Amino acid sequence: MAVILFDDNTYQQLLPLTFTRPLANLRVGILTIAEKWVKHLSQDFSYHTRNYLQGKFPIHITADNLFINGAVCPDDSLLDDISKLPLGHALRYQGQLVAVRLGEADAKSFDHAAAYTATEVSRLPVIIRYPEYIFRFNDIELRKDFNLLTKGRESAQISSTNTIIGTDFFAEEGAIADCSNFNTTRGPIYLAANSEVWEGVSIRGAFALCEHSSVKMGAKIYGATTIGPYSRVGGEINNSVVWGYSNKGHDGYLGNAVLGEWCNMGADSNNSNLKNNYGEVKLWDYTNKHLRKTGLQFCGLIMADHSKCGINTMFNTGTVVGVGCNVFGGGFPPNFVPDFSWGGAEGLEEYRLDKMLETTARVFERRDGRDFDENEQGILQAVYELTR
Repeated sequence: MAVILFDDNTYQQLLPLTFTRPLANLRVGILTIAEKWVKHLSQDFSYHTRNYLQGKFPIHITADNLFINGAVCPDDSLLDDISKLPLGHALRYQGQLVAVRLGEADAKSFDHAAAYTATEVSRLPVIIRYPEYIFRFNDIELRKDFNLLTKGRESAQISSTNTIIGTDFFAEEGAIADCSNFNTTRGPIYLAANSEVWEGVSIRGAFALCEHSSVKMGAKIYGATTIGPYSRVGGEINNSVVWGYSNKGHDGYLGNAVLGEWCNMGADSNNSNLKNNYGEVKLWDYTNKHLRKTGLQFCGLIMADHSKCGINTMFNTGTVVGVGCNVFGGGFPPNFVPDFSWGGAEGLEEYRLDKMLETTARVFERRDGRDFDENEQGILQAVYELTR
C-alpha cells in the first residue's frame, strides 16, 4: 500500500511557511509530519501537493493508496481507525478529510473536496492549522516523537562532564556534549546522531537537537524547543522551532517562534513575544490579507524559508517575514514583511529575484556543496510569481 500525504486548503492558512513545502513537510516535535507517519506505518510515502512543488516532492500511485491529510499528526486512536479503513472509504473530522483509501484509478483523480463515503473521527487529532500551531503543539509532538524514537532502545553514553537531571534523556550514537546541563524534569531531551552541544550550555526540556546540528557555548534553551537538522544556534531560545539548514548562532532572544529552512539571524537579533499591554497577539493572515487574532498572549516571530536578518535586528511581537527576505537596519521592521522584501524600519523594496537566487546558490554551496538544483530554483521562481 502506498502512503500519500496530501495538501488540502489548510496550506493557505499556513502561508508563508507552506509556499515552499507540502503540509506534511512541516516539522513539529522532532520529526516532520511525513516522518511521523512513516515511523508508525513502516511504509514509504510520497506527496500530493501543488504543481510547482511536485518536482521536489513527487507522487507515487499504486494499486492500493492511502491518502492522509498532511496537516494531521498521527496518534494511536487515529492509527487504529486508519488500519481498519476499507478501499473506497474515508475518515473525516468535523467535515475535513483526514484519510481515504483508494484504488489506482480513483487515486489518479483524487480530490480532497470530493464526497467520499466517510466515517467521522470522534477524537480530536492534532491538526496544524496556523503557523503558531507549530510552537504551540511542539511540546505535545516532541514528547510523542521522543517515545516513538526511543522505545525499547538505550541511549548512547555522553561525557561524564555533563549534568543530567531526570531520566528522559536520549543521545543517538555520534552525539557529543561536554560540560553542559540538561534538565529533563519538565520534558524529555533528545540529541540526534552527529549533533553537538558545546561547553557551558543549559537546556531544559522538552528539547530536540536534530542530526548534524549544534548548540554553541553558553546558550540557554527552554522547552519546548526543536532545532532541525544542519542548524546552529546560540543565545537564548524559548518554545521555538528552527527548521533545517538555519542559523541563529549568536546572542539574542528567540521565543515562541518558527524559523524556516535556510534562514539566518544576525548577531544580537531579538524578537519580542509579549506585548507591553499583555494583550492578544495578532499575526498577518495571507488568506484574508489582514491581521488575525491568535488567541495567544505569547507569540514571537514567524520567518519563512530563505529569509535573513542583519545584526541587532529587532522584531516586534507577532512579526511575519515571508520567503526570501533580507531584513536589516535600526528600529522595528513592519509586523508583516512581504515575500522577497529588502530593507527594514525605514522602508522595504523588492528583493530582485536574480540577486536572491545568487545568494541562495552561495548558501547551498557552503553546505558541503549541496546542489541548488532546478527544482529548488523553480519553487522560488513560482513563489516569486505567486506573490507579485
